[in-house]
Amino acid sequence: MALDLSGYQPIPEAGRKTELTEIPIASLQPTQWCVGLAEVWARQEDFASETRQQRLDYLKGKPVPLVRSAAGEVWMVDRHHRLRGLLGLDPQSTTWGYVIADLHCSDRSEVMRFLEQQGWLYLIDGRGSGPRQPMELPRTLLDLEDDPYRSLVWKLKKEGFIKPQPQIPYHEFRWGAWLRRRPLPPFSSRQLQPALAPARRLVCSQAASTMAGWKGDKKACR
Repeated sequence: MALDLSGYQPIPEAGRKTELTEIPIASLQPTQWCVGLAEVWARQEDFASETRQQRLDYLKGKPVPLVRSAAGEVWMVDRHHRLRGLLGLDPQSTTWGYVIADLHCSDRSEVMRFLEQQGWLYLIDGRGSGPRQPMELPRTLLDLEDDPYRSLVWKLKKEGFIKPQPQIPYHEFRWGAWLRRRPLPPFSSRQLQPALAPARRLVCSQAASTMAGWKGDKKACR
């Protein structure tokens, strides 16, 4: 299964004058089916040593792009891993967000249609199957499935083998879909090690050169 890189709108960034709103994380509805739990657990470790105010101060520098319906329901278009990790630690936690689309519709199906048209939905489940139906999308961060390939890509990106591409929706999932079609030994979000060495070689190979964020010049790949 490969994801089409065309047909999406870049996610608008927050500028210095962008109005930020503090919002309960539990009220945010996800726009993707799964997360890589390895990243979620790492985020939780980072947050665990901080006070609630320290977390909130940090999150102000990482505001969440939001789509809001006429009924006041709010969908998050990014930051799923970070906020899933914090929500697991503190169900009452809040974050900062900024509205990138204020819709005139209140019907959920119309909101889903808008998000899909923008390329701001990820409808592949944790086993790589899909696309699933937009109306079946999990409604809370805590209900998201684990995708070990998304965990693997997070680790590779953290190690510097893939360049960040923050304005491409679900960039890491696109890499995960690419790796899913390559031969890798069995691994899980808890045990990434078996797949790391071959995955490093794969993401640096010429076969991956058309992927956004490709870094084939890294010495460790050779």
